[in-house]
Amino acid sequence: MSDHRPIRRNDYRRFYPITTRWMDNDLYGHVNNVTYYSYFDSAVNRYLIEAGGLDIHNAPVVGYVVSSNCSYLSPIAYPDEIEAGLRVNRLGNSSVTYGVGIFKQDGETACAYGDFIHVFVNRAENQSVPIPAGIRHALEQLLIQD
Repeated sequence: MSDHRPIRRNDYRRFYPITTRWMDNDLYGHVNNVTYYSYFDSAVNRYLIEAGGLDIHNAPVVGYVVSSNCSYLSPIAYPDEIEAGLRVNRLGNSSVTYGVGIFKQDGETACAYGDFIHVFVNRAENQSVPIPAGIRHALEQLLIQD
């Protein structure tokens, strides 16, 4: 894998708009660091629902977050209009590593970027299982070949 930092808009395959909220700002006047993880989670799950057909309420197999990280490059603040860029960095049998970049609307360089890992599990047994075919197909559309 390359040491290329995925910070340019063209490093990502799919984008979702995010509305910043007044409550996202912290005492320093910018979006608090923990809020970025909420943005990551929202963008990834929206993609799984829309493109992969995930039924978050009834699916027998769901993705659990097992790891996440974020690098911050420049601040954002309410009322900035932002977008989350998605990519798949690694696609395994039962897990996927997403790359997520947070961009100001029309910005070419990410304000923050990170990784977000899901392990797919059988909800009833709480055991890892292969990624369901429909979700795998959707994830393949985001896969980056470095």
